[in-house]
Amino acid sequence: MHLLSVADLVDVENHAWEEIRELLSQGPHTYRLEAAEPDAAAQTLVRLQVSTRSYLGAIAYETGGIVFEHGWITLLGAGAEGIFGSLTSWNGLSTADNIPSLPGILIVAYDAAGGFFGLDTGRFGQTGHIYYYAPDAQEWETTELTYSGFIGWLAEGDLDLFYETFRWVGWEEEIQQLEPGQVMGYYPPLWTKEGSGSASSKAPVSILEAWHSARSAGTE
Repeated sequence: MHLLSVADLVDVENHAWEEIRELLSQGPHTYRLEAAEPDAAAQTLVRLQVSTRSYLGAIAYETGGIVFEHGWITLLGAGAEGIFGSLTSWNGLSTADNIPSLPGILIVAYDAAGGFFGLDTGRFGQTGHIYYYAPDAQEWETTELTYSGFIGWLAEGDLDLFYETFRWVGWEEEIQQLEPGQVMGYYPPLWTKEGSGSASSKAPVSILEAWHSARSAGTE
């Protein structure tokens, strides 16, 4: 199969990045852009084979990732020092980090509660929608959002409502103490009757431990 080159995929006239930056700057949520190394950005775009006229291509090419809400949500890009993994390493498109992929879904983000966001490319019927692995339900659920709609939600959506039962008083400070590659483990777990952000004790765990649960739910 012929792969399009970086020159083919970088659409200078219709680049979506400025539109994304404007969207993020107008939203109420805090975010931090991580810079991408030029070589990594180019390789990510080529391996994904998406144009920068799309939100996915623009973020893959222009960022190492974007960290929202004090570190609560990490949006994947080309990879950066402060982010665990990238769009390629999470999706079987590189050997970095040795992360087992989940065929039919493109992982695009994860959160501090051990939840994962993936773009359906065939696992759920090729809907083109973002699915969320909900750690309280232990299953993948559709958000009914496209990737661009998902970026809009990260910028302007009601994240407090979405994560109402996952968060606790003082979560902002505690989340910022997590190292790249760590998420919060809840005890009792969120999927139990007793588990919740306010009732459970919390401690850092490996994100790969959380991913094992999400990946297992996706292959059932």
